[in-house]
Amino acid sequence: MTMIHKKKLLCLILSAALLVCLAACGAPSEPEDENTVSASAPVPAAGANSETGAGQTSVGPSGPEGSAAAETPADAPAIPGLVYERAMDLRYAEQFDVYYYEGGYKYIASHYDGLGYLIVPEGKTAPQIPDASVRVLRQPLDDIYLVATAAMSLFDAMDSLDVISLCSQDADSWHVKGAAEAMERGEILYGGKYSEPDYELLVNSNIDIAIENTMILHTPKVIEMIEMLGIPVFIENSSYEPHPLGRTEWIKLFGAMIDREDAAQAVFDRSERMMEEIETYPSTDKTVAIFLIDTSGRAQVRSPNDYLSKMIGISGGVNAFARLNDGEGGGQTNSTMTMEEFYATAMDTDYLVYNASGYSSGVNTIEKMLELSPLLADCRAVREGNVWWLSPETYQRTDQIAVLIREMHMMLSGEEGETTFLHRME
Repeated sequence: MTMIHKKKLLCLILSAALLVCLAACGAPSEPEDENTVSASAPVPAAGANSETGAGQTSVGPSGPEGSAAAETPADAPAIPGLVYERAMDLRYAEQFDVYYYEGGYKYIASHYDGLGYLIVPEGKTAPQIPDASVRVLRQPLDDIYLVATAAMSLFDAMDSLDVISLCSQDADSWHVKGAAEAMERGEILYGGKYSEPDYELLVNSNIDIAIENTMILHTPKVIEMIEMLGIPVFIENSSYEPHPLGRTEWIKLFGAMIDREDAAQAVFDRSERMMEEIETYPSTDKTVAIFLIDTSGRAQVRSPNDYLSKMIGISGGVNAFARLNDGEGGGQTNSTMTMEEFYATAMDTDYLVYNASGYSSGVNTIEKMLELSPLLADCRAVREGNVWWLSPETYQRTDQIAVLIREMHMMLSGEEGETTFLHRME
């Protein structure tokens, strides 16, 4: 699509966007915390559809008997004209697969929304694919609009911030130092939040792909408008990974997108080696509660299936609220309760970890915490000085999940040492 055609489309899209905004006036706004899964957001089932089988994507008719397409393994997409080589080795991630074909072609299969992404090397042609669920990504992908904030640290860890042109946060909102500094230098620009992107800037910046998080599902019209500009939209859903380190392994997907697999693998290998050591730790049987006190004075506790709650068990602890909403399925990151309800369990909990992020940032001393709820003064953890706080940067440092688990074990075992994310309250 030429720049002239894009600008004509832009005029139409801006007009449509204005109508959408006018129609939405007075409607309640959706939450913008990407760490919270809203019950109103559509959640596609994990895995491929029943017709193609788990992990398999049909992108076109198979070739004749004995052709390369006929020899493609059952769990890999059969792409006309391409010869299958191998699949990416994944240890923890379950929400995607990456397949490699001769000539540098790659195929990303998303098990979240069932879409496929064919990566075409620079200077090569894309095969004819009749499947409408397949998006074509033409390399180099060096002008990215990154909305998924959890992915920024992964690009930074690969030393690949140079491929990010636009993002959805200003410099002051980043806890990824490299991203903040790149914005201050003007190398990464603010491209608007997920629900209100700057369409004109997307066109003028020649954006190759928009990497969104699942919050974009609240505003499907935005997806349509971006794609009308000829910009493919990829939804990053690492928050649905069953194992916390599965989130970090998404670095290998992004490495495949930008042809920097070696850098991605090196970063992940360090996390995996740390995880192998962590898995040897014995259980301490000590109970831990991760929580915050919201603006209404109620306690928000991390739900049992949340990745931070899972880290407690991996690090050798026991989630004090493990039976919360037991059997209900859930899907929420936090469960809200009165302080009296929270105290009933927290009073005998070994360790309290205050989630000092968002409106709770700055609550990093016992005195400040007790100002919010004097009731907590009688908790065992408070009396024994076992109250810790979790820094706000935790949620943007997807590359450091293994480090956080290691710090949780240090807390539980009483091991001394410098920490990055988890700090004892004074």
